[in-house]
Amino acid sequence: MPIALKRFDHLVLTVADLQKTRDFYTAVLGMAAEEFQPGRWALKFGQQKINLHPAAHVPDPNVRHATPGSADLCLLTDTPVAEVLAWLAHHHVPVVTGPIRRSGALGPLLSVYVYDPDENLIEIAHQLPA
Repeated sequence: MPIALKRFDHLVLTVADLQKTRDFYTAVLGMAAEEFQPGRWALKFGQQKINLHPAAHVPDPNVRHATPGSADLCLLTDTPVAEVLAWLAHHHVPVVTGPIRRSGALGPLLSVYVYDPDENLIEIAHQLPA
């Protein structure tokens, strides 16, 4: 039998500056920062978790290619896109692309793209009716 996967438990981002990353994800995207071990940080929202690995000292010896700015994440929101755009403008976060229609795991999305401090591409998406 094949492995029956259920969901992601967590993702990992390699970052150049832990504080800048925590500031962006907490202030702009509303996530909670949590130190889960001394010097180890995670960002949490809903039932999701993103662990942060500093590029200068990746804590996992099995990580081969830790590179800041190589991620592309899609985050779903119930916030209308117009409000997302206003919030991003309030925080002086430039929009790279969008609003634009995209195809998500559960159907159509209306998405806005921004960069985080490491230039990871962050898609903020609102689920559209099928």
